[in-house]
Amino acid sequence: QVQLVESGGGLVQPGGSLRLSCAASGNIFMINRMAWYRRAPGKEREWVTGITTGGPTTYVESVRGRFTLSRDNTKNTVYLQMDSLKPEDTAVYYCYADLTTTRATLPSGYWGQGTQVTVSS
Repeated sequence: QVQLVESGGGLVQPGGSLRLSCAASGNIFMINRMAWYRRAPGKEREWVTGITTGGPTTYVESVRGRFTLSRDNTKNTVYLQMDSLKPEDTAVYYCYADLTTTRATLPSGYWGQGTQVTVSS
C-alpha cells in the first residue's frame, strides 16, 4: 500500500504565502517523479510543478517565480512554497507520485486526497 498525504492548505489573503507538504509512505522502492496539480472551481485539473529524480524542477508559466518546489528524499516528501498568492491560485491542490513498489515492478501513479487553497480578501 502506498499513501500520499498532503497538508498545509488554507485561507490566505492575496499576496500571502502558504507551504504545502506531501509525504509518500508505504511500500516504496523508488520514486521517479513527484508533482503537484490543482483543480480550480469549474476548471479541469492543471499540472502546476514537478520534479524528476536526477532531473530539473519545472513549473507552469502562471506560477513560475512565485512557487518553489523542493524535495526531501530522506522523507519521501515534497514541499510547495507558494508566495505572492493570487485569487486565481484558489484550487484544490493534489500531490502526485510516479513510483515503483519493488525492483521488478513497473512504475505506477498515485494521488493524494487533495488540500484546499483559497486566496481571498
